[in-house]
Amino acid sequence: MNILVTGANGQLGRHFRLLAPQSQYDWLFTDVEELDITSPDAVNAWIDEHSVRMIVNCAAYTNVDRAESDEATALRINGDAVANMAAAMKRVGGTLIHFSTDYVFGGTLHNTPCTEEELPNPTGAYGRTKLAGEKATEACHHLIFRTSWLYSEYGKNFLLTMLRLTAEKPELRVVFDQVGTPTYAGDLAKAVFILIENGDYRQQEGIFHFANEGVCSWYDFTKEIARQSGYTACRILPCHSNEYPSPVKRPAYSVLDKTKFKNTFHQEIPYWTDSVAVCLKNIS
Repeated sequence: MNILVTGANGQLGRHFRLLAPQSQYDWLFTDVEELDITSPDAVNAWIDEHSVRMIVNCAAYTNVDRAESDEATALRINGDAVANMAAAMKRVGGTLIHFSTDYVFGGTLHNTPCTEEELPNPTGAYGRTKLAGEKATEACHHLIFRTSWLYSEYGKNFLLTMLRLTAEKPELRVVFDQVGTPTYAGDLAKAVFILIENGDYRQQEGIFHFANEGVCSWYDFTKEIARQSGYTACRILPCHSNEYPSPVKRPAYSVLDKTKFKNTFHQEIPYWTDSVAVCLKNIS
């Protein structure tokens, strides 16, 4: 089977690149330079030329703040492009694996982890466009993996930013009133890779939540990054979200319940601080 990974230069895509040599299948990697996923004709031509029967869609518009002023572009990538890929997989009888976000929640207050049965209620353009992408997958056989607070050794993400700032600055103020779970892209990619290799995807369809185990605030996350990296000279102080005005309201509590994923695929999920250690070791 030929598997296409879109958004292959991003955080998840880079980790699938690392895993692909271990696979029984042929993995093909594209990013915006090689394939315009917003073009139905381009997607169909690529699928036919390479006999693709599975797409792992790692492509996304992830600038949460900018999406508020450019929702059309966000929707084209997070929604319309997913519809193009779903239509292509339906045509050839293939499977679309897609990644979504905790931002589809947020409009409803939670104090317990969100399950897959919770009704989505996004508060901003990013969440709305990602929810549109979820709905678009329904045209074909699909699996959606919602995740939260994704970070890795690659690109731009919270861990890399805090790693730099705690090394450079004597003091940082970080919000403590937004709670969730940091998720290492390597863990998510490996979990999906395993279920593809095992063929578990064939018997399953729909939405699954995946994040690392545990719960923390952005403040706690930063403290742990500084502790593990040794940048303890930086004084890290908790602050409220309203001290950092944003065009979009971020979820105050966006912990995802992973029970369905664990019961379905029988995989253990690492605790978040352990995965931070793995990521930092790979960076050093």
